[in-house]
Amino acid sequence: MLYIFNTLILPISPKYRKATVTLERVTVEEVKKMIQDFAFTSAVGHQGTAELLSNLLGVPIPANRIAVHLEKGDVGIHFALRTRLPEGKVLSKEELEKLEYEFIISRVVDAVPY
Repeated sequence: MLYIFNTLILPISPKYRKATVTLERVTVEEVKKMIQDFAFTSAVGHQGTAELLSNLLGVPIPANRIAVHLEKGDVGIHFALRTRLPEGKVLSKEELEKLEYEFIISRVVDAVPY
């Protein structure tokens, strides 16, 4: 599965004792290519971030506050701010556009069950 997140948190399935994950910084253009080639599930929990990602990536990214547990073989596209926000702060699309951010791809390449 391919997921889009608004955080760099790696929610590995609780059925695994340990997992090997690779992380790779990528450009907006690389993300656009990935989501054209594969179906994805949005796990973007904030409307402002979903709106910004929709604009950046050229496809609708719905706000979808769901819990995800990555399994072996899953891939995550992570939209990560390069700054830490104050606790409880939720930003609008316009506020997000002013901040530095990056995209990181995570891949669960191996996992050891309990």
